[in-house]
Amino acid sequence: MDIIQDPIFYFVALPAVTAIGLSKGGFAGVGTMATPLLALYAPPLQAAAILLPIVIIQDLISVWVYRRDWDPWNLKILLPGAAIGVGIAWAIAAHVSDDLIRIAVGLIGLGFVLNVWFGRPPKAGKPPNPAAGVFWGGLSGFTSTLSQGGGPPFQVFVLPQKLPKLRLVGTTTIFFAVVNALKVLPYFALGQFTGEALGTSVVLLPLAVATNFLGIWLVRRTPTELFYKISYALIFLISVSLIWQGGSHLVFGRD
Repeated sequence: MDIIQDPIFYFVALPAVTAIGLSKGGFAGVGTMATPLLALYAPPLQAAAILLPIVIIQDLISVWVYRRDWDPWNLKILLPGAAIGVGIAWAIAAHVSDDLIRIAVGLIGLGFVLNVWFGRPPKAGKPPNPAAGVFWGGLSGFTSTLSQGGGPPFQVFVLPQKLPKLRLVGTTTIFFAVVNALKVLPYFALGQFTGEALGTSVVLLPLAVATNFLGIWLVRRTPTELFYKISYALIFLISVSLIWQGGSHLVFGRD
């Protein structure tokens, strides 16, 4: 079985896989940093392809754990948009700048969190807009396909609804499980599933599964109010890191 042999790869891959495991356990924002970490070693689309088989196995675990905790209305609104977003990303993947995608996702997440922290609070009981859900679902599918950065657009729509903690986690889990399944065909068509990439995914899988269960354990023991505060803080930090990484590459170039 061919695998990546370079120890530098595993220096960035191990924390990336740990982040995905915690994300799939319920701390959704953490996983956004995984592809940028691996992108220090490989192009973002290749890095995302290495992670995708791992993520799909974790999705199966998490969907089973949270199978009774999800919000049908949100999935009905978000998933059609996500399918469109994945399709658009597939069509333009060879023509779009990875760094511009990082910056765009980072700005979306940063603007969202700053508005939550410093903007006017939303009116109590105001129902979410279905058209907005299709848009944010589409943007999430698009950015997830190109850079595994689908978390911030999804959370822009869902977090302000203040769903119960486990329902939020379950809805997030099922949404991204479907999105990740939709990404398999585009990645095959783009030639990203090489033997070396798939072999490396198998090597990293045990750590991914272990940290997946760690995330599930942590979510169930974290109070709801603290869970939301952690989610917003994670989106802020990850958004800043995406803007920094994309901007520094555009300004200074890649080594």
